[in-house]
Amino acid sequence: MGIKRFKPTTPGLRHAALCDFSELTKHKPEKSLLVPLKKSGGRNSYGRVTSRHRGGGHKRMYRLIDFKRNRLDDIATVLGIEYDPNRSCRIALVEYQSDKAKSYILAPLELKVGETVVSTNSDNGEIRPGNAFPLSRIPLGTPIHNIEMKPGKGGKIVRSAGTSAQLLGKEGEYAMLRLPSGEMRRLLSSCRATIGQLSNVEHETQSIGKAGRNRWLGIRGQSRGVVMNPVDHPHGGGEGKTPQGNPHPVTPWGKPTKGYKTRKPRKYSDQFIAKRRK
Repeated sequence: MGIKRFKPTTPGLRHAALCDFSELTKHKPEKSLLVPLKKSGGRNSYGRVTSRHRGGGHKRMYRLIDFKRNRLDDIATVLGIEYDPNRSCRIALVEYQSDKAKSYILAPLELKVGETVVSTNSDNGEIRPGNAFPLSRIPLGTPIHNIEMKPGKGGKIVRSAGTSAQLLGKEGEYAMLRLPSGEMRRLLSSCRATIGQLSNVEHETQSIGKAGRNRWLGIRGQSRGVVMNPVDHPHGGGEGKTPQGNPHPVTPWGKPTKGYKTRKPRKYSDQFIAKRRK
């Protein structure tokens, strides 16, 4: 696993820094775990654009990932580490020994082909990357990922490349975690999590090098509000180059943006946040 740089033979390669995919061991996905993925172009069920600057992009198939890890005490062998176009970290194809069923899981950094992983509630389970436990069974200070917010609902947080949370303490039926953002949050000790830091840690150091690579990802170009006409954006208009004019930057529909807080002042989960991320 590493970052590949190129000779500046073209403008698009001059600043490109891309993954070399050296950690991948299996390049063709498991057909039984693929489902079609339809593009929305940022449009809702009425055909109206609700997320701008989306469209195009390369065709993808969705990989069915086992976020719940609810096959308890069923040992699985890692068959390969694969690329997933729908997420930033790598995924691992595992085969369960009991019925030879195959499944995808998020691949931790140290997971290798041929190793075994297990999800268990037992105190005797080995604390190593890829194994899943309830928070009540995980030692303090252990890096974890794919953490449930509600027991049995499947992992919802800490799922992107190179991330991990740290288990800081346990008190009663709650466990205290430090999330990658720096936020300190309490979760029920019965929520499950997987041991280890997620793979592809160099994802954040990549440089796409050219605009076309973003188009392959389904991200279209944006126009700044200050270069539009007043009919199109509150920042638009003026003679020649002009600043935005507004005391605070706004969206095309006049809503404050760029740092404006939209979180509810009395959100239900505030009681579980011990320390904000900022």
